[in-house]
Amino acid sequence: LDLSREKLARVFDVSAKTIERWEARGSLPKDAAGRRLLIELREIVDLATLVFGAEGMRRFLALPLPEYDGATPLQLIERRQSSTVLAALVADYEGVGP
Repeated sequence: LDLSREKLARVFDVSAKTIERWEARGSLPKDAAGRRLLIELREIVDLATLVFGAEGMRRFLALPLPEYDGATPLQLIERRQSSTVLAALVADYEGVGP
């Protein structure tokens, strides 16, 4: 998702140092909610890449969405609304998106 450690830390509600430790150790969040969020983020990356291609995925993540008051998918993810982004991608995948 090209998120900085600081932004990713906000998504997971942990410190940037915790993200750094996860990366260094190759570990995952310990709590179930954190693991579910990680799975959802992986699904977003996979589905966005399938629907738009690698470069298109980056454009999609930075594109303001009028139906979400102009927020970008990355902003929604940072606000812990990744399920909204996933739903928009599913709609695009199924051909019912805007």
